[in-house]
Amino acid sequence: MTASTRDIQISVIIPMFNEEENAADTIKRVISVLEQDKRPFEIIPVNDGSTDNTLSVLDNIAAKTPQVRVVSYWKNGGRGKAIRYGFNASRGEYICTIDADLSYDPKYILEMTKVLDEERDIDVVLASPYMEGGATEGVPRDRLFISRAGNKILQAAMPEQIHTLTCIVRCYRKQVISSLDLESDDKEIHLEIISKILAMGYRIREIPATLTSRRKGSSKFKFRATALSHIVFTIFERPSLLFGLIGIILTLIGLGLGVYILILYYGATLNPNRPLLTLMVLFIIGGVQILSFGFLASQIHYLRKDVLLNRKAISVMESARLKHTRIGHQNDPISDNQVKHLDNQDQC
Repeated sequence: MTASTRDIQISVIIPMFNEEENAADTIKRVISVLEQDKRPFEIIPVNDGSTDNTLSVLDNIAAKTPQVRVVSYWKNGGRGKAIRYGFNASRGEYICTIDADLSYDPKYILEMTKVLDEERDIDVVLASPYMEGGATEGVPRDRLFISRAGNKILQAAMPEQIHTLTCIVRCYRKQVISSLDLESDDKEIHLEIISKILAMGYRIREIPATLTSRRKGSSKFKFRATALSHIVFTIFERPSLLFGLIGIILTLIGLGLGVYILILYYGATLNPNRPLLTLMVLFIIGGVQILSFGFLASQIHYLRKDVLLNRKAISVMESARLKHTRIGHQNDPISDNQVKHLDNQDQC
């Protein structure tokens, strides 16, 4: 690890799949913005198994630009996989993610880092077109409707009000990313990250942003897969929404049948051959069981939260230990020589 590596303050991760038309211009604009900040930075474009010339374009840029470090793998794995690879390669104190088509102006990178600079109790900053002050420009009406509706549904699963849960434009403190154990391979990674950082007690801030339409290349949006992942996530985060609603409905139907049976009984019109009593029992028992499933699922969710809190505590302790060890080595001339030796190895 070189001195410049240790000094990197901002890492920008850009997942790319078949973005040869956007790659050069995107990186150029991001560099132009980051150079205004005067802090050391790195840009990590992640080639997500592109089948066009995206990798060649990125390699040519990296050969001429030391701040650009290309991460690549041969098979397309989805945005989530690309972001996870980018997280593993990042070295900055602030880790930002943006999209390759720059649907959001790269100026939001500096706006997000500014929030982290000024507010030490904020751990994650999100760009949001759906909060007050945010806007959309030129986005197709059907896609915009789906996006807004999806975010409204997802809000019901969150313990805090977050206007835009699915946007890729975010900035994290390094400690947050170090605490996470991510699994998602596609766009649901944005939801997974939000879910886990909220469970760990990290604090989120949204800033208003403007979402614009893609100017070059083709959109990677897949309605069916996105809708399914959002539904599954909502059920996972708030199982009581599904199990509770179904359980209450079934129980009420059973109780309603019971009242109807009593009316027929006292009116002397009850037909013993009708299966009303059996249906009443089935609906009530089924409703109570589903409510029980919802309760158990909620308890498992709370247990998961406790596990994540413990993971966060372990991560904080490990970071403190490494920081203490690093300070001790800086004061040890022998350790300094060892670091230089490692630097030489890195350069080989």
